[in-house]
Amino acid sequence: MNLIVSPAPHIKTRRTTRTIMLDVLIALLPASAAGIVFFGWEAAVFIAISLASAFLTELVWYLIQHKVWTDSGILKDFFRQFDLTSLVTGLLLALCLPAQIEAWYMPLIGSIFAVGVAKMLFGGTGKNIVNPALAGRIMLFISFTAMTMYPAANFGPIATDAANFDPSAGSTQLGNFLSGQPMLSALDLFLGTGVAGCIGETCKLALLVGYLYLCVRGVIKWYLPLLYIAATGLFAMALEGGFGINLFAEAIFSGGLFLGAIFMATDYVTTPKTTPGNIIYFIALGLFTAGLRKAVGIEVVSFAIFFMNFVVFLLDLVIRPRPFGSVKTRRAKQ
Repeated sequence: MNLIVSPAPHIKTRRTTRTIMLDVLIALLPASAAGIVFFGWEAAVFIAISLASAFLTELVWYLIQHKVWTDSGILKDFFRQFDLTSLVTGLLLALCLPAQIEAWYMPLIGSIFAVGVAKMLFGGTGKNIVNPALAGRIMLFISFTAMTMYPAANFGPIATDAANFDPSAGSTQLGNFLSGQPMLSALDLFLGTGVAGCIGETCKLALLVGYLYLCVRGVIKWYLPLLYIAATGLFAMALEGGFGINLFAEAIFSGGLFLGAIFMATDYVTTPKTTPGNIIYFIALGLFTAGLRKAVGIEVVSFAIFFMNFVVFLLDLVIRPRPFGSVKTRRAKQ
């Protein structure tokens, strides 16, 4: 009998990183399609540029790292180990950008930074400290003013007056909410009609379809995004000094909360390893998001998740997972 010593995990299943990432890509298709419908061909171009840039960045990195000039089979090896994570990063980054075709360079630069710096520089899949797509978005936000120009959807209440409508100057509904300005109805916020924002954040219905798919496939735990969203909405109401379903709906439907809660905050690598740790993490993330939104008056979901990623290791130090098969001993009564 041979004793084989190997690192975790020790439970073998057919599920791999590639199949999980494929599920995430499928779950992002409704939001991607809604973004193209709402913002037109510019959104499709942004998505294509971001996907291609992310893929090519990982390919070039792999070829250089493994010295392609010394082995003719390196390209075949790359596709054999390719796990689709760079495509997920590229698509998520594209959905976090406003569809300003004049700023076509943003998905290009952002994807190169996200994959090359935030992911590959730290060792590749599973070794990144923060979510790569968030790192790319934040880098673009602090570097280019085009990240603050949010076009409104091609149809809806804001776009009804075609003569006076400027697609590059639509105010975000989150900005209106935080400043007490008039807002669209909860239904318009939910469907995304007339909402100014990024490509993938406007239609909450499309994001919820992706959320349900991930839950059915067992990719994410269903309650974690809900904890984040609920904590953000409830604390936002408390900060606004009022309670009501309309105020709660405005707080959670405006901005990129749904996109961040479902697809970014649930990243396996940048979340705690235990269930209690995750519950604490997502509730704290909601409180931090609502408080930071109120303090600075702009969308901060990406910044909130980014900074909370650095808290994960502290939670893992304090709340340690119980080893499989261990039995808790009881203290003898004196």
